[in-house]
Amino acid sequence: MRERVPEPSDLVRSVSRAFRILEEVGAEPGPLTVKAIARRCSLNLSTTYHLVRTLTYEGYLVRDQDGRYDLGSAVALRFHDLQASFGQPPEAREVLRHLSATTRRTAYLARIVAGRVVITDLVEGPESPYLEDLEVGLNVAAHATALGKVLLASLPRARRMAYLAEQGMRRFTARTVVDLDELETELAGVYAGRPVLEHGQFRDGVSCVGALARRRTDAWAVVASTRAEELPPELIWHTKRAAADLTEACGVP
Repeated sequence: MRERVPEPSDLVRSVSRAFRILEEVGAEPGPLTVKAIARRCSLNLSTTYHLVRTLTYEGYLVRDQDGRYDLGSAVALRFHDLQASFGQPPEAREVLRHLSATTRRTAYLARIVAGRVVITDLVEGPESPYLEDLEVGLNVAAHATALGKVLLASLPRARRMAYLAEQGMRRFTARTVVDLDELETELAGVYAGRPVLEHGQFRDGVSCVGALARRRTDAWAVVASTRAEELPPELIWHTKRAAADLTEACGVP
């Protein structure tokens, strides 16, 4: 989940406003006029024009023939830079695409980065709900998600205990496991080849299946979500197969 931090005393307002513009433009399915951007960002028109021109010059926005603005290629480049910083295997994207196309569900990839469970990639599917807290680059509630449980189970017990002690075990739904012993019992049944099944612990009415993929010393979680209380057997099979394919592609026996 996106962490909330206090506003710094030396906050650069123009930078903050520029990021707000990118977020508003990116949230729309089509391009926006400068007036629309100013209105959505609660900025005066003059300030918006200056920021939009700068963002366009740097490649983060692009202007169409009608004078409206959309996200530019520099945003995609930064996204690829982000993925590269995660050390993501080059085959991972194709594995996720295949899983999503085959099951029509959203496929996720996650790993532990700098001591946090982080989503490194995803491919959306039409039969999965949109989950605003599960986006590339965001920290994940490890104890309440299939993504997190797969990776927690891959850790030595002492390291897992330290992680949970630091992060806490917040309750998201009535089904969220918030008892450490209960979670340990659940994770004890997870091993290579056996998936994690999660039913409504992170969001009511949403179930997920996750499986472990190995890349040398790295562990990755491959997960698919669905709008259902139960997980279709074929979704479980395809998710396990995707994790095995990624492991094999990385040359891990």
